[in-house]
Amino acid sequence: MKKINLFIILLIATGTFAQTVVSGIVTDAAKKPIEGANVYLEGTYDGASTDAQGYFSFETTETGTQNLLVSMLSFEPFSQAGDVTYLNNLEITLYEALNELTGVTLTAGSFKAGDNSKASVLKPLDIVTTAGTAGDFVAALRTLPGTSTVNEDGRLFVRGGAAGETQVFIDGLRVFQPFNATTNNMPTRGRFSPFLFKGITFSTGGYSAEYGQALSSVLLLNTTDIPDQEKTDISIMSVGAGLGHTEIWGKKSLSINTSYTNLGPYQFLVLSDQDMRWNKPYESVAGEAVFRSQGESSMFKFYTGFNHSNVEVEQQDINFEEYVPYGLKNNNFYLNSSYKNYFENEWTLTSGASISIDKNNVDILENSIDSKEVAAHLKTKLGKKFSNRFQLMFGAEYFNQQFDEQYTDSNADVFSYGFKDHLFSGFAETDIYLSNQFAMKLGGRLEKSNLLDQITFSPRMALAYKSSEKGQFSLAYGDFYQNPWTEYLKFDQNLETEKTSHYILNYQFLDNGKTFRAEAYYKNYDQLVKFDTEMPQFNSIFNNSGGGYASGLDIFWRDNKSIGNLDYWVSYSFLDTQRNYRNFKEKATPNFAPKHSLSLVTKYWIEDLRSQVGISYNYGSGRMYNDPNKMEFQSQKAKAYNNLSVNWAYLLSQQKILYFSISNVAGFNNVNGYQYANTPNDMGTYERRTIRPNADTFFFVGFFWTISQDKKSNQLDNL
Repeated sequence: MKKINLFIILLIATGTFAQTVVSGIVTDAAKKPIEGANVYLEGTYDGASTDAQGYFSFETTETGTQNLLVSMLSFEPFSQAGDVTYLNNLEITLYEALNELTGVTLTAGSFKAGDNSKASVLKPLDIVTTAGTAGDFVAALRTLPGTSTVNEDGRLFVRGGAAGETQVFIDGLRVFQPFNATTNNMPTRGRFSPFLFKGITFSTGGYSAEYGQALSSVLLLNTTDIPDQEKTDISIMSVGAGLGHTEIWGKKSLSINTSYTNLGPYQFLVLSDQDMRWNKPYESVAGEAVFRSQGESSMFKFYTGFNHSNVEVEQQDINFEEYVPYGLKNNNFYLNSSYKNYFENEWTLTSGASISIDKNNVDILENSIDSKEVAAHLKTKLGKKFSNRFQLMFGAEYFNQQFDEQYTDSNADVFSYGFKDHLFSGFAETDIYLSNQFAMKLGGRLEKSNLLDQITFSPRMALAYKSSEKGQFSLAYGDFYQNPWTEYLKFDQNLETEKTSHYILNYQFLDNGKTFRAEAYYKNYDQLVKFDTEMPQFNSIFNNSGGGYASGLDIFWRDNKSIGNLDYWVSYSFLDTQRNYRNFKEKATPNFAPKHSLSLVTKYWIEDLRSQVGISYNYGSGRMYNDPNKMEFQSQKAKAYNNLSVNWAYLLSQQKILYFSISNVAGFNNVNGYQYANTPNDMGTYERRTIRPNADTFFFVGFFWTISQDKKSNQLDNL
């Protein structure tokens, strides 16, 4: 009898404890019910799944404070702690989990070239295998939309912006002289070897608040983190030779790359334009080195580069009966050190410094110009990923620039001038992912220039909406400031910073080896520098009364899957721009801005011949120029630019490659512009001469040999 009574008491007690009910409804952000969500008390077996209406209900014997967990595939997990008696009739909202592989990305105004970037349109290897580029990463970038080919210059002209409006950064630190020094009508090249970089980000507008002092564009170069093996690269070319080596000691490594360039043999074999006589053809010696040290949660990099070049030519000038002698010697040194540390609490610290020393000695007729620029950049940045939905980045940086120049005339009179500036800046930016379909980037940048005694604030914003599984729209806006160029500041320091505002609308479609991008933009320029002489000089009167605009449409298509062994891309740009700056009489289209630009690049692998054949075609509609014989300013249009280039890479063995390329193989008679006489002739007409490339066609032959541990790698790894 006692046993029966005890059993009844236990049943009553158990029934009493089981009376606590946990219940509620689970919906998504749109208040639609979620069926099949798993709801349970942490550390117990008490729980249930939601029904078709999103409801759940279960009983528990637990008491006191409990943690209720809700989980569902493709949604962020949910938790709520509280006394179990209050965990009923709950209204729970689950938010879609972010997928880094298929979710939305912020791409407006930016082209990425990296093997690990889902938004990439180019790979680093594309830089050296594009016909007509001869291994110059800047030339390869000119096959992308938004850029204009200015054949006599060689630098980057982006969306109606002058070349000086694009800035280059290595591992986040400024490169003050990214291009080789050169003479008139001889295009320059980038100073750096593409083999030392793992990826490139080319922002044609609307770029991050982390970067400033660029009105049009930034080019971000990131050096390789950890090399996979030790190797030696040997290059023998028709214009010189190169040698590179990578050594690894555990988690430390050193890569060295050296090169020698001499255009003398080429000039001897190829007849150049008689407008130029080569007394000493272009010659340069260059070297680069990258040291890396990897810790358990850190990475230290040290990059340095040196370049020496010289050239002596005599050029035809319509204002002189005899050829005008021109001599140039340039010495450039660049040093870059960066450190990155990942903390356990999701904070990341990035810091670094760079210094650049550039010296030029120029002789023109009986005059000489000696200049020296010393510039430094210090930077510290902190970032934290608070969740998959919210990331924060902020930092500060300091720029120091000192420029000194000395002009000596034919009478040995010496004139010295220059300037020095300290520029401080702070920046902050957040990435906010509201869902897999919608994300935004909000930021701002504050700058203070001691030289100009001016403070500027630049808001930046980008939005992205994923409209389908493979397509998305992006929108970007930003204000951008840049100090006046050195050629102005060395004569007048009483100027203001120049400004532009960018508005960008982008659509991108990615589908298994296929990429389509269409981007419309508008840029408004303000406070551009003007002067009242033919060129900036001592007696020029400068002011910031200039302005202008640039608008256009860029289209890009790439496909490397539809046709076996064929990879190709097509770029088209429409540009409408006018500006009133420098010594312009009125607002007009500058001579570096063609209205239409087109690039077609193809690469085809021929298995039987162990060869890759490439063809690229570049077109630019006629650029505007000013004819002093006409009443209208900047009203004449030059002939269109055409260039058809081919290359062939033959795999002699797994690690030996023979490479051959010809630029402008069709021999198009391109015109770089016209030079008019300073004074009219007896008939009152300003005579002119046509400025053409010093050679219509450029031939390049190279032998590349890689010696590596795996005996498989080569300098064109996809062959």
